[in-house]
Amino acid sequence: MSSSTTNPNKTNGQYHSMKGTAVETVGNVTGLQSWQTSGKEEHAQGEAEYKAAQAKGYTQGTVDRASGKMDSVIGAVTGDKTQQTEGNLRNEKGQAKQEVNKH
Repeated sequence: MSSSTTNPNKTNGQYHSMKGTAVETVGNVTGLQSWQTSGKEEHAQGEAEYKAAQAKGYTQGTVDRASGKMDSVIGAVTGDKTQQTEGNLRNEKGQAKQEVNKH
């Protein structure tokens, strides 16, 4: 799962978390220690990737909100309604991204 360190993905993280749990369960049922161990490890890696993707999304939302707010204010001060509207939209997009990625 080397992609988790470079570009974490929530879907990929969930997949590996669930797969790890399933493998661990098979190991528990069959008594195979290697399956238990590898299942626990994959589950932990999946959870870590999910949390990393969540944090990344929240941070991106924060950046979108800040830059959107700045554009909105500049547009309002200069009378540029297009810049103001685009700033408001970026701010709202950032807020939505933060909501989706709350911890």
